Amino acid sequence: MRDYLLTLCVTAAVTYLLTGPVRKFAIATGAMPEIRARDVHREPTPRLGGIAMFFGLCTGLLVADHLQNLSSVFELSNEPRALLSGAALIWLIGVLDDKFELDALIKLGAQMISAGVMVAQGLTILWLPIPGVGVVSLTPGQGTLLTVALVVVTINAVNFVDGLDGLAAGMVCIAAAAFFLYAYRLWYGYTIEAAAPATLFTAILMGMCLGFLPHNMHPARIFMGDSGSMLIGLILAASAISITGQVDPDALKIFEGSTREATHAALPVFIPLVLPLTIIAIPMADLILAIVRRTWKGQSPFAADRGHLHHRLLEIGHSHSRAVLIMYFWSALIAFGTLAYSVHSASMWIVLGITVLSAIGLVLLLLPRFTPRAPRWAQAVVPPRYRRRKPAPVPEGPGPDLTEERVPVPAGLHGATAIGNRERFTDRRKAGTPS
Repeated sequence: MRDYLLTLCVTAAVTYLLTGPVRKFAIATGAMPEIRARDVHREPTPRLGGIAMFFGLCTGLLVADHLQNLSSVFELSNEPRALLSGAALIWLIGVLDDKFELDALIKLGAQMISAGVMVAQGLTILWLPIPGVGVVSLTPGQGTLLTVALVVVTINAVNFVDGLDGLAAGMVCIAAAAFFLYAYRLWYGYTIEAAAPATLFTAILMGMCLGFLPHNMHPARIFMGDSGSMLIGLILAASAISITGQVDPDALKIFEGSTREATHAALPVFIPLVLPLTIIAIPMADLILAIVRRTWKGQSPFAADRGHLHHRLLEIGHSHSRAVLIMYFWSALIAFGTLAYSVHSASMWIVLGITVLSAIGLVLLLLPRFTPRAPRWAQAVVPPRYRRRKPAPVPEGPGPDLTEERVPVPAGLHGATAIGNRERFTDRRKAGTPS
């Protein structure tokens, strides 16, 4: 665990330190696209944040290769090299897209080629565990198709959710944390060496996201762009493939005894084998809804719009930061709830806790303008927006004339009271000056 934490911290530090120079490079090269109709930010923001994340990935793999307890991952498995090869290809395509806006079909082809590169080097699904049946071996063709499909779906799910400041990096970081705990449990608890690559991949992925998040939180100073979103989606998919298709379920001794006993014993282990699909459940739902919505309107499934889940949260009145935190909440609830159920599937406290937290999440969704206030003892450590405001002093003398009738002003988007469309740049001229 110490070596994994060291790799995570080094990856986060390198990503954080490189993001500033990368931002200046993006501004100098003109990688600042104009604001589109579906964007929620109001000022042009540089992209290419994936450059810093990719160098963080390379540094993390280099550091792990020189650590005594992790160097065996590179000696016994070719998966780290396969991951780096596929990541380099998808990252290069993402950099070109951030600068020149490539066609969607070109990016889809690059995603499939990147997955094929990993398959050619051994990072592929070899078998699938099915409770009550056992291990189902896959032919090379079936394993290749399933691997490519999982990589493409995961990349596009992460890319679709990358619409608010800090949203994609935070959700992937939550997913990687849950998957790291599960992979580490397989490697350390069951002494399965085949789970070590996935544990390393998720530790590095957490470092990449944590190092980039300080620059990407609202208001974001830089975006990761497709070079970053496709990169972290590929790494998340590679972790899933490494666990699901490489770890032999027979080594876990879950398919023993009667069929009923084997099914019950397999439940807590089988569910996390598809954990990457559950931890991106929200992006996956957003992806499916977007495809159905655009196809129903006669548009291309890759056409951009403002119908994503995070856009809908803004439309019902949530602020930018609050919408991101709500998406974090649901991602963590699904990911860590599945992880907890995999450890103690017979515990009713887990089901009860998930139910209570889901109810709290629904309340937060239905109260978009509710702002919680911190207790008095925590006033000094919480952001100013959550502090209790002191009552304004009452001015002496006659008060304002309240007899004049006031016309109510309708509330606009995010609770604003501006009438009509808001200008991108505010007019800073003083009243009364000539235009």
